[in-house]
Amino acid sequence: MLHFRKITKREVTLFEPFFAEQRTHLSDFSLGFQFMWHKHFTPEYAIEEDCLILKELFAGKVWFHYPLSRTGDEAAERRAVSEIERYCRDSEIRLHFTNVRAAAVPWLALRYADISVTNIRRWRDYLYEAADFRTYPGGKYSGQRNHVNKFKKMHPDWSFETYVPEREAELVAFLKTYEGAQRAKGNRIADEEMNEVYELVPMIGAFRLRCGILRADGKIVGCAIGERCGDMVVVHVEKALREYEGAYPMIAQQFAGMFADDVAYLNRMDDAGDMGLRKSKLQYLPCEVVGKHNVTPRRPIDLVSHLPEIPTQRLMLREVREEDAAVYARLAGDEERNRWWGYDWRTDVPEGVCPDDQWFLSFSRDLFREKMEMPLGIYRGDLLIGEVVLHRFGYTAEAEIGVRLLPEYEGSGYAAEALSAYMEYAFCKLELERIEAKHYNENARSGRSLRLAGMKQSGVDEVFTYYEKTAKM
Repeated sequence: MLHFRKITKREVTLFEPFFAEQRTHLSDFSLGFQFMWHKHFTPEYAIEEDCLILKELFAGKVWFHYPLSRTGDEAAERRAVSEIERYCRDSEIRLHFTNVRAAAVPWLALRYADISVTNIRRWRDYLYEAADFRTYPGGKYSGQRNHVNKFKKMHPDWSFETYVPEREAELVAFLKTYEGAQRAKGNRIADEEMNEVYELVPMIGAFRLRCGILRADGKIVGCAIGERCGDMVVVHVEKALREYEGAYPMIAQQFAGMFADDVAYLNRMDDAGDMGLRKSKLQYLPCEVVGKHNVTPRRPIDLVSHLPEIPTQRLMLREVREEDAAVYARLAGDEERNRWWGYDWRTDVPEGVCPDDQWFLSFSRDLFREKMEMPLGIYRGDLLIGEVVLHRFGYTAEAEIGVRLLPEYEGSGYAAEALSAYMEYAFCKLELERIEAKHYNENARSGRSLRLAGMKQSGVDEVFTYYEKTAKM
Protein backbone atom coordinates (compact mmCIF):
# COMPACT_ATOMS: atom_id res chain seq x y z
CA MET A 1 0.00 0.00 0.00
CA LEU A 2 1.20 3.50 -0.77
CA HIS A 3 2.74 5.41 2.11
CA PHE A 4 2.38 9.18 1.92
CA ARG A 5 4.67 11.53 3.77
CA LYS A 6 4.04 15.18 4.61
CA ILE A 7 6.58 17.64 3.30
CA THR A 8 7.51 21.19 4.22
CA LYS A 9 7.87 23.84 1.55
CA ARG A 10 11.65 23.89 1.91
CA GLU A 11 11.84 20.12 1.44
CA VAL A 12 10.39 20.28 -2.08
CA THR A 13 13.94 19.89 -3.41
CA LEU A 14 13.27 16.15 -2.96
CA PHE A 15 11.10 16.43 -6.08
CA GLU A 16 13.87 17.84 -8.28
CA PRO A 17 14.79 14.48 -9.93
CA PHE A 18 11.21 14.23 -11.19
CA PHE A 19 10.74 17.87 -12.18
CA ALA A 20 14.12 18.41 -13.85
CA GLU A 21 13.29 16.44 -17.01
CA GLN A 22 9.49 16.42 -16.96
CA ARG A 23 7.73 16.80 -20.31
CA THR A 24 4.18 17.52 -19.14
CA HIS A 25 4.51 21.26 -19.79
CA LEU A 26 2.63 21.83 -16.51
CA SER A 27 4.05 24.49 -14.20
CA ASP A 28 2.73 22.67 -11.12
CA PHE A 29 5.52 20.12 -11.52
CA SER A 30 8.24 22.59 -10.55
CA LEU A 31 10.02 23.45 -7.33
CA GLY A 32 9.00 27.09 -7.49
CA PHE A 33 5.31 26.31 -7.85
CA GLN A 34 5.33 23.74 -5.05
CA PHE A 35 7.20 26.19 -2.81
CA MET A 36 5.09 29.27 -3.51
CA TRP A 37 1.66 27.65 -3.30
CA HIS A 38 2.43 25.03 -0.67
CA LYS A 39 -0.01 26.28 1.97
CA HIS A 40 -2.99 26.03 -0.36
CA PHE A 41 -2.55 22.31 -0.94
CA THR A 42 -0.65 20.93 2.09
CA PRO A 43 0.85 18.27 -0.17
CA GLU A 44 1.99 14.82 0.79
CA TYR A 45 4.00 12.58 -1.48
CA ALA A 46 4.79 8.95 -2.23
CA ILE A 47 7.23 7.31 -4.64
CA GLU A 48 5.94 4.25 -6.49
CA GLU A 49 7.21 2.62 -9.69
CA ASP A 50 9.86 5.38 -9.78
CA CYS A 51 7.00 7.86 -10.08
CA LEU A 52 6.23 10.86 -7.90
CA ILE A 53 2.66 10.87 -6.58
CA LEU A 54 1.50 14.09 -4.96
CA LYS A 55 -1.57 14.02 -2.73
CA GLU A 56 -3.23 17.21 -1.59
CA LEU A 57 -6.32 18.50 0.16
CA PHE A 58 -8.17 21.23 -1.73
CA ALA A 59 -11.73 22.50 -1.33
CA GLY A 60 -12.54 19.67 1.07
CA LYS A 61 -11.47 16.89 -1.31
CA VAL A 62 -8.39 14.72 -1.56
CA TRP A 63 -6.71 15.06 -4.95
CA PHE A 64 -3.96 12.94 -6.48
CA HIS A 65 -1.72 14.47 -9.12
CA TYR A 66 -1.37 12.16 -12.08
CA PRO A 67 1.84 10.16 -11.43
CA LEU A 68 5.02 11.72 -12.78
CA SER A 69 7.69 9.27 -13.90
CA ARG A 70 11.27 10.34 -13.26
CA THR A 71 12.26 8.95 -16.68
CA GLY A 72 9.04 9.63 -18.60
CA ASP A 73 7.98 5.96 -18.47
CA GLU A 74 4.27 6.02 -19.35
CA ALA A 75 3.78 2.36 -18.45
CA ALA A 76 5.20 3.00 -14.99
CA GLU A 77 2.82 5.93 -14.54
CA ARG A 78 -0.10 3.66 -15.38
CA ARG A 79 1.05 1.08 -12.86
CA ALA A 80 1.25 3.86 -10.29
CA VAL A 81 -2.37 4.75 -11.11
CA SER A 82 -3.32 1.20 -10.09
CA GLU A 83 -1.57 1.73 -6.76
CA ILE A 84 -3.50 4.96 -6.19
CA GLU A 85 -6.74 3.11 -6.88
CA ARG A 86 -5.80 0.44 -4.36
CA TYR A 87 -4.85 3.06 -1.79
CA CYS A 88 -8.17 4.89 -2.19
CA ARG A 89 -10.15 1.68 -1.91
CA ASP A 90 -8.33 0.48 1.20
CA SER A 91 -8.45 3.94 2.81
CA GLU A 92 -12.07 4.62 1.82
CA ILE A 93 -11.04 7.82 0.04
CA ARG A 94 -12.76 9.01 -3.12
CA LEU A 95 -10.43 9.09 -6.10
CA HIS A 96 -9.89 12.46 -7.78
CA PHE A 97 -7.03 13.08 -10.19
CA THR A 98 -5.67 16.53 -10.89
CA ASN A 99 -2.98 17.88 -13.20
CA VAL A 100 -3.70 15.20 -15.75
CA ARG A 101 -2.03 16.10 -19.02
CA ALA A 102 -4.21 15.94 -22.10
CA ALA A 103 -2.47 12.86 -23.50
CA ALA A 104 -3.40 10.78 -20.42
CA VAL A 105 -7.10 11.67 -20.36
CA PRO A 106 -8.15 9.22 -23.13
CA TRP A 107 -6.47 6.33 -21.30
CA LEU A 108 -8.32 7.19 -18.08
CA ALA A 109 -11.57 7.47 -20.02
CA LEU A 110 -11.07 3.96 -21.38
CA ARG A 111 -9.97 2.59 -18.00
CA TYR A 112 -13.08 3.69 -16.13
CA ALA A 113 -16.67 3.02 -17.05
CA ASP A 114 -17.73 6.56 -16.28
CA ILE A 115 -15.71 9.70 -15.54
CA SER A 116 -16.12 13.41 -15.00
CA VAL A 117 -13.50 15.63 -16.67
CA THR A 118 -12.97 19.34 -16.06
CA ASN A 119 -10.31 21.69 -17.40
CA ILE A 120 -10.67 24.97 -15.54
CA ARG A 121 -9.70 27.90 -17.75
CA ARG A 122 -8.11 30.16 -15.12
CA TRP A 123 -5.54 27.51 -14.15
CA ARG A 124 -4.31 26.64 -17.64
CA ASP A 125 -0.68 27.44 -18.37
CA TYR A 126 0.47 29.67 -21.22
CA LEU A 127 3.24 28.01 -23.26
CA TYR A 128 5.32 29.97 -25.75
CA GLU A 129 8.07 29.27 -28.24
CA ALA A 130 11.21 30.47 -26.47
CA ALA A 131 12.74 31.57 -29.78
CA ASP A 132 9.87 34.03 -30.32
CA PHE A 133 10.66 35.79 -27.06
CA ARG A 134 14.34 36.02 -27.83
CA THR A 135 13.76 38.03 -31.03
CA TYR A 136 10.05 39.07 -31.18
CA PRO A 137 10.05 38.23 -34.91
CA GLY A 138 7.73 39.45 -37.69
CA GLY A 139 4.64 41.59 -37.73
CA LYS A 140 2.91 39.53 -35.06
CA TYR A 141 5.34 40.85 -32.44
CA SER A 142 5.68 44.40 -33.77
CA GLY A 143 4.00 45.83 -30.66
CA GLN A 144 6.45 44.15 -28.32
CA ARG A 145 9.42 45.23 -30.48
CA ASN A 146 8.24 48.82 -30.47
CA HIS A 147 7.97 48.82 -26.68
CA VAL A 148 11.46 47.33 -26.35
CA ASN A 149 12.94 49.90 -28.72
CA LYS A 150 11.24 52.72 -26.83
CA PHE A 151 12.62 51.43 -23.53
CA LYS A 152 16.14 51.24 -24.93
CA LYS A 153 15.87 54.72 -26.41
CA MET A 154 14.61 56.26 -23.18
CA HIS A 155 17.18 54.41 -21.06
CA PRO A 156 20.38 54.04 -23.09
CA ASP A 157 22.25 52.99 -19.97
CA TRP A 158 20.02 49.93 -19.48
CA SER A 159 21.54 46.59 -18.54
CA PHE A 160 20.39 43.09 -17.84
CA GLU A 161 22.43 40.94 -15.48
CA THR A 162 22.37 37.58 -13.76
CA TYR A 163 21.29 37.82 -10.15
CA VAL A 164 23.86 36.94 -7.51
CA PRO A 165 23.12 36.47 -3.78
CA GLU A 166 25.08 39.62 -2.95
CA ARG A 167 22.27 41.58 -4.64
CA GLU A 168 19.54 40.16 -2.41
CA ALA A 169 19.00 43.33 -0.37
CA GLU A 170 18.82 45.42 -3.54
CA LEU A 171 16.37 43.01 -5.15
CA VAL A 172 14.15 43.01 -2.07
CA ALA A 173 14.22 46.82 -2.06
CA PHE A 174 13.02 46.79 -5.68
CA LEU A 175 10.21 44.40 -4.74
CA LYS A 176 9.17 46.73 -1.93
CA THR A 177 8.92 49.56 -4.44
CA TYR A 178 6.90 47.36 -6.79
CA GLU A 179 4.71 46.06 -3.98
CA GLY A 180 2.48 49.14 -3.75
CA ALA A 181 1.06 48.62 -7.23
CA GLN A 182 0.54 44.92 -6.58
CA ARG A 183 -1.28 45.44 -3.28
CA ALA A 184 -3.45 48.14 -4.86
CA LYS A 185 -5.17 45.47 -6.94
CA GLY A 186 -7.03 44.32 -3.83
CA ASN A 187 -6.68 40.76 -5.06
CA ARG A 188 -6.10 38.10 -2.40
CA ILE A 189 -4.20 35.80 -4.75
CA ALA A 190 -2.02 38.68 -5.95
CA ASP A 191 -1.24 39.59 -2.34
CA GLU A 192 -0.34 36.00 -1.48
CA GLU A 193 1.82 35.73 -4.57
CA MET A 194 3.72 38.84 -3.47
CA ASN A 195 4.32 37.35 -0.02
CA GLU A 196 5.67 34.17 -1.58
CA VAL A 197 8.01 36.07 -3.91
CA TYR A 198 9.78 37.47 -0.85
CA GLU A 199 10.19 33.95 0.52
CA LEU A 200 11.37 32.61 -2.84
CA VAL A 201 14.24 35.08 -3.25
CA PRO A 202 16.48 33.45 -0.57
CA MET A 203 15.82 30.06 -2.19
CA ILE A 204 17.06 31.03 -5.67
CA GLY A 205 20.39 29.29 -5.14
CA ALA A 206 19.05 26.24 -3.31
CA PHE A 207 16.46 25.62 -6.05
CA ARG A 208 18.95 26.43 -8.85
CA LEU A 209 16.56 29.00 -10.25
CA ARG A 210 17.42 31.37 -13.07
CA CYS A 211 17.08 35.01 -12.13
CA GLY A 212 17.77 38.14 -14.12
CA ILE A 213 17.70 41.83 -13.14
CA LEU A 214 16.83 44.68 -15.51
CA ARG A 215 18.41 48.04 -14.69
CA ALA A 216 17.73 51.54 -15.95
CA ASP A 217 19.14 54.80 -14.65
CA GLY A 218 21.36 52.75 -12.37
CA LYS A 219 18.59 51.01 -10.43
CA ILE A 220 16.61 47.80 -10.65
CA VAL A 221 13.38 48.34 -12.57
CA GLY A 222 12.48 44.72 -13.24
CA CYS A 223 13.30 41.10 -12.42
CA ALA A 224 12.35 37.63 -13.60
CA ILE A 225 12.83 34.30 -11.88
CA GLY A 226 12.45 30.99 -13.70
CA GLU A 227 13.24 27.29 -13.49
CA ARG A 228 14.24 24.81 -16.16
CA CYS A 229 11.95 21.79 -16.28
CA GLY A 230 12.66 19.52 -19.22
CA ASP A 231 12.33 21.39 -22.51
CA MET A 232 10.87 24.53 -20.95
CA VAL A 233 11.64 27.25 -18.45
CA VAL A 234 8.80 28.00 -16.03
CA VAL A 235 8.70 31.73 -15.32
CA HIS A 236 7.61 31.97 -11.69
CA VAL A 237 8.15 35.69 -11.20
CA GLU A 238 8.14 38.60 -13.62
CA LYS A 239 7.95 42.05 -12.04
CA ALA A 240 8.64 45.52 -13.47
CA LEU A 241 7.93 49.14 -12.57
CA ARG A 242 5.17 50.29 -14.92
CA GLU A 243 6.41 53.87 -14.98
CA TYR A 244 9.27 52.53 -17.08
CA GLU A 245 7.40 52.09 -20.32
CA GLY A 246 8.29 48.89 -22.15
CA ALA A 247 9.95 47.32 -19.11
CA TYR A 248 7.77 44.19 -19.22
CA PRO A 249 8.40 43.18 -22.85
CA MET A 250 12.03 44.18 -22.33
CA ILE A 251 12.60 41.92 -19.34
CA ALA A 252 10.68 39.07 -20.98
CA GLN A 253 12.94 39.29 -24.02
CA GLN A 254 16.17 39.63 -22.07
CA PHE A 255 15.30 36.77 -19.75
CA ALA A 256 14.53 34.49 -22.71
CA GLY A 257 17.79 35.45 -24.39
CA MET A 258 19.93 34.81 -21.34
CA PHE A 259 18.13 31.99 -19.55
CA ALA A 260 16.00 30.13 -22.13
CA ASP A 261 18.50 29.57 -24.90
CA ASP A 262 18.74 25.86 -23.99
CA VAL A 263 15.02 25.09 -24.09
CA ALA A 264 12.23 25.09 -26.66
CA TYR A 265 9.51 26.68 -24.55
CA LEU A 266 8.65 29.25 -21.93
CA ASN A 267 5.83 28.45 -19.53
CA ARG A 268 4.53 31.73 -18.15
CA MET A 269 1.98 30.00 -15.94
CA ASP A 270 -1.73 30.75 -15.59
CA ASP A 271 -3.75 33.96 -15.39
CA ALA A 272 -5.73 33.03 -12.22
CA GLY A 273 -8.87 34.43 -13.84
CA ASP A 274 -7.48 37.99 -14.06
CA MET A 275 -8.89 39.29 -17.36
CA GLY A 276 -6.20 41.94 -17.72
CA LEU A 277 -3.51 39.35 -17.26
CA ARG A 278 -5.28 36.97 -19.65
CA LYS A 279 -5.36 39.63 -22.35
CA SER A 280 -1.67 40.33 -21.86
CA LYS A 281 -0.69 36.67 -21.99
CA LEU A 282 -2.70 36.09 -25.14
CA GLN A 283 -1.10 39.12 -26.82
CA TYR A 284 2.25 37.35 -26.54
CA LEU A 285 0.80 34.59 -28.77
CA PRO A 286 1.11 31.30 -26.87
CA CYS A 287 1.71 28.21 -28.96
CA GLU A 288 -0.52 26.31 -26.50
CA VAL A 289 -2.73 27.04 -23.52
CA VAL A 290 -1.90 23.89 -21.58
CA GLY A 291 -4.84 22.19 -19.90
CA LYS A 292 -4.68 20.86 -16.36
CA HIS A 293 -7.41 18.26 -16.38
CA ASN A 294 -9.24 17.03 -13.31
CA VAL A 295 -10.57 13.49 -13.72
CA THR A 296 -12.98 11.86 -11.28
CA PRO A 297 -13.90 8.22 -11.96
CA ARG A 298 -17.42 7.21 -10.99
CA ARG A 299 -17.90 3.80 -9.45
CA PRO A 300 -21.09 1.77 -9.99
CA ILE A 301 -22.38 2.72 -6.52
CA ASP A 302 -22.11 6.41 -7.36
CA LEU A 303 -24.96 6.08 -9.84
CA VAL A 304 -27.35 4.29 -7.44
CA SER A 305 -29.95 6.61 -5.94
CA HIS A 306 -32.13 4.00 -4.18
CA LEU A 307 -31.37 0.61 -2.73
CA PRO A 308 -32.91 -2.22 -4.75
CA GLU A 309 -35.35 -4.94 -3.75
CA ILE A 310 -34.13 -8.39 -4.77
CA PRO A 311 -36.38 -11.46 -4.35
CA THR A 312 -34.93 -14.95 -3.90
CA GLN A 313 -36.60 -18.33 -3.50
CA ARG A 314 -37.17 -17.84 0.23
CA LEU A 315 -36.06 -14.29 0.95
CA MET A 316 -36.36 -10.63 0.05
CA LEU A 317 -33.32 -8.39 0.09
CA ARG A 318 -34.30 -4.78 0.67
CA GLU A 319 -33.56 -1.63 2.64
CA VAL A 320 -34.04 -2.15 6.36
CA ARG A 321 -37.40 -0.73 7.44
CA GLU A 322 -37.72 1.92 10.13
CA GLU A 323 -39.82 -0.38 12.30
CA ASP A 324 -37.00 -2.94 12.33
CA ALA A 325 -34.46 -0.57 13.91
CA ALA A 326 -34.37 -2.55 17.17
CA VAL A 327 -33.75 -5.86 15.38
CA TYR A 328 -31.09 -4.25 13.21
CA ALA A 329 -29.40 -2.83 16.31
CA ARG A 330 -29.30 -6.32 17.83
CA LEU A 331 -27.61 -7.61 14.66
CA ALA A 332 -25.20 -4.70 14.22
CA GLY A 333 -24.30 -4.51 17.91
CA ASP A 334 -23.83 -8.21 18.50
CA GLU A 335 -20.33 -8.87 19.85
CA GLU A 336 -19.89 -12.23 18.12
CA ARG A 337 -21.22 -10.95 14.79
CA ASN A 338 -18.91 -7.94 14.96
CA ARG A 339 -15.93 -10.12 15.74
CA TRP A 340 -16.29 -12.02 12.47
CA TRP A 341 -17.55 -8.93 10.61
CA GLY A 342 -14.16 -7.36 11.25
CA TYR A 343 -15.62 -4.10 12.46
CA ASP A 344 -16.30 -2.58 15.86
CA TRP A 345 -19.12 -0.04 15.74
CA ARG A 346 -17.69 1.72 18.79
CA THR A 347 -14.96 3.27 16.64
CA ASP A 348 -17.60 5.40 14.89
CA VAL A 349 -19.59 6.51 17.92
CA PRO A 350 -18.87 10.18 18.75
CA GLU A 351 -17.39 10.73 22.17
CA GLY A 352 -20.07 11.15 24.82
CA VAL A 353 -22.81 9.61 22.66
CA CYS A 354 -24.70 6.56 23.90
CA PRO A 355 -26.09 4.94 20.74
CA ASP A 356 -29.70 3.84 20.71
CA ASP A 357 -31.41 1.50 18.25
CA GLN A 358 -31.95 4.31 15.75
CA TRP A 359 -28.25 5.20 15.72
CA PHE A 360 -27.27 1.89 14.10
CA LEU A 361 -29.85 2.22 11.34
CA SER A 362 -29.04 5.88 10.72
CA PHE A 363 -25.34 5.10 10.51
CA SER A 364 -25.98 2.39 7.93
CA ARG A 365 -28.11 4.74 5.85
CA ASP A 366 -25.45 7.44 6.05
CA LEU A 367 -22.90 5.03 4.61
CA PHE A 368 -25.13 4.52 1.60
CA ARG A 369 -25.77 8.25 1.19
CA GLU A 370 -22.01 8.77 1.25
CA LYS A 371 -21.68 6.01 -1.34
CA MET A 372 -19.48 3.89 0.91
CA GLU A 373 -21.61 0.75 0.81
CA MET A 374 -24.93 -0.75 -0.28
CA PRO A 375 -26.49 -2.48 2.75
CA LEU A 376 -29.60 -4.64 2.27
CA GLY A 377 -31.63 -6.27 4.99
CA ILE A 378 -32.32 -10.00 4.56
CA TYR A 379 -36.03 -10.60 5.13
CA ARG A 380 -37.83 -13.91 5.55
CA GLY A 381 -41.39 -12.81 5.12
CA ASP A 382 -41.74 -9.80 7.43
CA LEU A 383 -38.86 -10.82 9.66
CA LEU A 384 -35.45 -9.16 9.41
CA ILE A 385 -32.98 -12.01 9.83
CA GLY A 386 -29.68 -10.52 8.65
CA GLU A 387 -27.83 -8.20 6.34
CA VAL A 388 -25.86 -8.52 3.10
CA VAL A 389 -23.58 -5.69 2.05
CA LEU A 390 -21.66 -4.63 -1.04
CA HIS A 391 -18.80 -2.35 -0.02
CA ARG A 392 -15.20 -1.42 -0.86
CA PHE A 393 -16.21 -0.48 -4.37
CA GLY A 394 -13.15 -0.12 -6.54
CA TYR A 395 -12.51 1.84 -9.71
CA THR A 396 -12.23 -1.02 -12.20
CA ALA A 397 -15.66 -2.56 -11.64
CA GLU A 398 -14.98 -4.51 -8.44
CA ALA A 399 -16.50 -4.60 -4.95
CA GLU A 400 -16.44 -6.73 -1.81
CA ILE A 401 -19.44 -8.55 -0.36
CA GLY A 402 -20.23 -9.60 3.19
CA VAL A 403 -23.14 -11.22 5.01
CA ARG A 404 -24.21 -11.66 8.63
CA LEU A 405 -27.25 -13.33 10.18
CA LEU A 406 -28.89 -13.27 13.56
CA PRO A 407 -27.71 -16.40 15.40
CA GLU A 408 -31.13 -18.11 15.38
CA TYR A 409 -31.19 -18.11 11.56
CA GLU A 410 -27.74 -19.55 10.91
CA GLY A 411 -27.32 -23.00 9.42
CA SER A 412 -30.28 -22.89 7.00
CA GLY A 413 -28.50 -21.72 3.83
CA TYR A 414 -29.88 -18.20 4.04
CA ALA A 415 -26.44 -16.59 3.84
CA ALA A 416 -25.49 -18.36 0.60
CA GLU A 417 -28.92 -17.61 -0.89
CA ALA A 418 -28.60 -13.91 -0.11
CA LEU A 419 -25.03 -13.79 -1.41
CA SER A 420 -25.95 -15.48 -4.69
CA ALA A 421 -28.86 -13.14 -5.35
CA TYR A 422 -26.96 -9.99 -4.52
CA MET A 423 -24.00 -11.00 -6.67
CA GLU A 424 -26.29 -11.68 -9.62
CA TYR A 425 -27.76 -8.21 -9.20
CA ALA A 426 -24.24 -6.72 -8.96
CA PHE A 427 -23.13 -8.38 -12.19
CA CYS A 428 -26.31 -7.68 -14.15
CA LYS A 429 -27.41 -4.27 -12.85
CA LEU A 430 -24.27 -2.66 -11.48
CA GLU A 431 -22.16 -4.21 -14.23
CA LEU A 432 -19.39 -5.30 -11.90
CA GLU A 433 -16.68 -7.53 -13.28
CA ARG A 434 -15.38 -9.00 -10.02
CA ILE A 435 -16.74 -9.49 -6.51
CA GLU A 436 -14.42 -10.29 -3.64
CA ALA A 437 -14.93 -11.62 -0.12
CA LYS A 438 -12.86 -12.76 2.81
CA HIS A 439 -13.30 -14.40 6.18
CA TYR A 440 -11.16 -14.99 9.23
CA ASN A 441 -9.42 -18.32 8.96
CA GLU A 442 -11.08 -19.51 12.19
CA ASN A 443 -14.56 -18.81 10.81
CA ALA A 444 -15.04 -21.87 8.62
CA ARG A 445 -18.83 -21.41 8.43
CA SER A 446 -18.39 -18.21 6.38
CA GLY A 447 -16.18 -20.08 3.96
CA ARG A 448 -18.88 -22.68 3.35
CA SER A 449 -21.45 -19.96 2.63
CA LEU A 450 -19.14 -18.24 0.17
CA ARG A 451 -18.40 -21.48 -1.67
CA LEU A 452 -22.10 -22.41 -1.79
CA ALA A 453 -22.74 -19.00 -3.38
CA GLY A 454 -20.31 -19.88 -6.18
CA MET A 455 -17.22 -18.02 -5.00
CA LYS A 456 -13.77 -19.53 -5.48
CA GLN A 457 -10.88 -19.31 -3.06
CA SER A 458 -8.25 -16.91 -4.39
CA GLY A 459 -5.73 -16.74 -1.58
CA VAL A 460 -4.92 -17.08 2.08
CA ASP A 461 -2.67 -15.33 4.58
CA GLU A 462 -2.11 -15.50 8.32
CA VAL A 463 -5.46 -13.83 9.07
CA PHE A 464 -7.87 -14.23 6.16
CA THR A 465 -8.96 -16.60 3.45
CA TYR A 466 -9.89 -14.74 0.27
CA TYR A 467 -12.52 -15.49 -2.38
CA GLU A 468 -13.67 -14.02 -5.64
CA LYS A 469 -16.30 -14.45 -8.28
CA THR A 470 -16.20 -12.97 -11.74
CA ALA A 471 -18.94 -12.42 -14.27
CA LYS A 472 -17.85 -15.49 -16.24
CA MET A 473 -17.86 -17.88 -13.23
